Amino acid sequence: MSVEDRIKLNRRTFLGTAAAGLGAGLTPAFAMNGSTEMDASVATGSVRNNVSSFRMLRWQDYFDNTRNGAILVDLTSRALHYWSDDQATYRLYPTSVPLSEDLTRRGRTEVVQKVVAPSWRPTPSMKERNPEWPDVVEGGSPDNPLGSHALYLSWTYYRIHGTHDTRKIGRRSSNGCVGLYNEHISELFAMTKVGTQVLLI
Repeated sequence: MSVEDRIKLNRRTFLGTAAAGLGAGLTPAFAMNGSTEMDASVATGSVRNNVSSFRMLRWQDYFDNTRNGAILVDLTSRALHYWSDDQATYRLYPTSVPLSEDLTRRGRTEVVQKVVAPSWRPTPSMKERNPEWPDVVEGGSPDNPLGSHALYLSWTYYRIHGTHDTRKIGRRSSNGCVGLYNEHISELFAMTKVGTQVLLI
């Protein structure tokens, strides 16, 4: 069987797994390890929008290399792609994205800090819009918008993080950050290094 045939077969597996997962009320995180073999891990919750627009992408179309790993966030398809430094691991996760274009930032950045159970502080503009919000929500609280883990980007206030509110995934629901299911951010967190390249498109 040629590589092209295996990729076609894996695309069928990908679509079949996605359809089965949605039918069961589960959300797929798709993984390719090494060659063209694909497995699917699932997390609880449901993606209400854009799962059909998920497609595997090639890192070469977006990065010169995968040194320290590479993360691509596609705000249109509401998906995060991850490639390991050695290109042996590829992951594709559903995400939440910013509510509006004025909250959206696109371009190149990198992971500068990794935090387990991060505390959350609203930005000055958030407090302006919502003065009733608390000044801080401690890590581990079910009310914490950052969920279980956070990858801090070099852009001030921007994070890739988890969420306790699974209804947000697959929607425009954030104030600028990119959200994942806690199960997915936990997996991504373990694979990601400080210095991982990030591109938002």
